Amino acid sequence: MFQQVPTAPPDSILGLNEAFRADPNPEKINLSVGVYKDEQGVTPVLKCVKEAERRLLESESTKSYLPIDGRPGYDKAVRELMFGADHEVMTAERGVTVQTPGGTGALRVAGDFLADSLPGRSLWLSQPTWPNHPNIFTAAGLPLKTYAYFDKANNGLDFGGMMEALKGAAKGDVVVLHGCCHNPTGIDPTPQQWKAIGDLVQEKELLPLLDFAYQGFGDGLSEDAVGLREIARPGQEMLICSSFSKNFGLYNERVGALTAVAGTKDEAGAVLSQLKKVIRSNYSNPPTHGAAVVETVLADAELRTMWEEELAHMRNRINGMRKLLVEKIAACGIEQDFSFIQDQRGMFSFSGLNQMQVDQLRSEMSIYIVGSGRINVAGISEANVDRLCEGIKKVLG
Repeated sequence: MFQQVPTAPPDSILGLNEAFRADPNPEKINLSVGVYKDEQGVTPVLKCVKEAERRLLESESTKSYLPIDGRPGYDKAVRELMFGADHEVMTAERGVTVQTPGGTGALRVAGDFLADSLPGRSLWLSQPTWPNHPNIFTAAGLPLKTYAYFDKANNGLDFGGMMEALKGAAKGDVVVLHGCCHNPTGIDPTPQQWKAIGDLVQEKELLPLLDFAYQGFGDGLSEDAVGLREIARPGQEMLICSSFSKNFGLYNERVGALTAVAGTKDEAGAVLSQLKKVIRSNYSNPPTHGAAVVETVLADAELRTMWEEELAHMRNRINGMRKLLVEKIAACGIEQDFSFIQDQRGMFSFSGLNQMQVDQLRSEMSIYIVGSGRINVAGISEANVDRLCEGIKKVLG
């Protein structure tokens, strides 16, 4: 029977990673997959993570199953990091969290919950969005619509187009918002724009679903939560999919969470029961190690300080590479203005390069960039930035 099964096309991003590994060019550059790299091109294990793991290894006494919703201490720490301990969502106890296998797992659990418990609603995605968003929500059986986001002419946010599109959403529709460090554009709303988005969500009675995978990678832990906290007004319902892959460097541990904020504590309990039902028929319960690391770090003052310092170093390196790339592009004689790259935030940048130019970079220079022109800025270093600029100049003609 398997003879009838066709070969699926490779993933548009992870497939590039496989091609990069097979490329024999010693000067190849990988700017495709969203993984942080240091100046040496290595994805490091944070020192705070190593210390937390040491403590856990010494104290661990069982490998028994976790509850369906994961580690209670981790779930509480997730909410406190996003909202702050004194936020109304926390004091009213109307938020519940389930531990998930990465942010992707959180998105799928959210999709299944929406399909099962709140059927018939359209789900709105930004245009563009993370390429896996449509895959996940289509697999969950949700009807998709899109709203304008990227203003190609100005390399900025098409805020007017975004608001106009969302005004056409029906009551109860789900709108997916990137909490910070928008993937793939690196363009976020301003605090004032977030307020207007919150007003529209409230007025239209929409259900916001925030993909919040990069807290701390933009401007800081609290600064990056401005949009989330603006949306989370008293009584406002919402879903939040978060991840510690990036800000803890725990990529292969798959540490994520889905937080549901309901109107009341009792309603939150009912939502939690449905989320647990969804999880039970999927992966049953989550793994413990990565979540235990996060919980340990966030609960210990010394480790928390160490983590925040390491996170700031990663953030500053990324923002420093943005500045360096813009300076190097100008210095090498490229007339086109790329200063917008310095204004973007997070790991990604919409470079403005088209599919043909991206293909030329890969075939002639062994520089790997996603077809949309999205660049992982964290893959740039002082050692490869000149060659990258040389390639950009070449393909721009």
